[in-house]
Amino acid sequence: MSSATIRPRWVRRLRSLEFIAGMALAGSMILAVLFSGLIFPGGGEMMDLTARLVPPFESWAHPLGTDPIGRDVLERVVVGGKISLTVGFLSVLGSMVVGTIMGLIAGYYRGFWDMLVMRFADIQLALPFILLAITFTAILGADLYKLILFMIISQWVQYARLMRASVLSLREREFVLSARSFGVRDIRILFQHILPNGFGPVLILVMLNVANNILLESSLTFLGLGVDPLIPSWGGMLADGRTYMQSAWWISVFPGIAIMLTVLGLNLLGDWLRDILDPTAKVL
Repeated sequence: MSSATIRPRWVRRLRSLEFIAGMALAGSMILAVLFSGLIFPGGGEMMDLTARLVPPFESWAHPLGTDPIGRDVLERVVVGGKISLTVGFLSVLGSMVVGTIMGLIAGYYRGFWDMLVMRFADIQLALPFILLAITFTAILGADLYKLILFMIISQWVQYARLMRASVLSLREREFVLSARSFGVRDIRILFQHILPNGFGPVLILVMLNVANNILLESSLTFLGLGVDPLIPSWGGMLADGRTYMQSAWWISVFPGIAIMLTVLGLNLLGDWLRDILDPTAKVL
């Protein structure tokens, strides 16, 4: 038997085009954002009124051009990615934790708890997302942490429903019945036996939702329902440049490209992770 045959499937999958392209796109953007404070200590706020609306690729000092008040577009794209990625990752982490716990409780105990969690989920899913966003912003205002809280509240449902479905298929399996017969406590059964075996689909959803939440943050900020417009973010840059699309297209185009490449990379990694966790997947 060759070494390639016995090599773990995930190791062989590291050579896949999805993984390589996803890591190149998303990984490079994440690294740039993480080290943005060292690369651009000005934080994207340094103005040069003598260099207003400089077109891209015409100056080494401003390779992607400048905005109407002389701020460097490249610097603002990299620094602004910190806000979008922070919202994407923290909101998904929070909604995953809340939704997974609720799904575990609903699927394992059934009865009253299942009915309570699922009916509340049905009510929330029936409400339009944009209506929730407007109502939440009108009551609490708009800033970074309130936006993250809103996304957690609005998205825990999908994790709860997915985890509940996994628990329903696992709660009557032999290893769970055996643990229960030996008197193992419910909390240990949930977190040591059921959760590790049913977490695969949730992990895939996490990766895909990070990309989705980056788009949501940009969309809500563009509409004035997201983070403070004074804070550099991809959505805020899109909103700032919409009045200059004919005369200074680069103000909006380059943040849009950053969003597109980051989301594409994360989606490719999500597809790759799905193939890894799918036991029926074939390795070519």
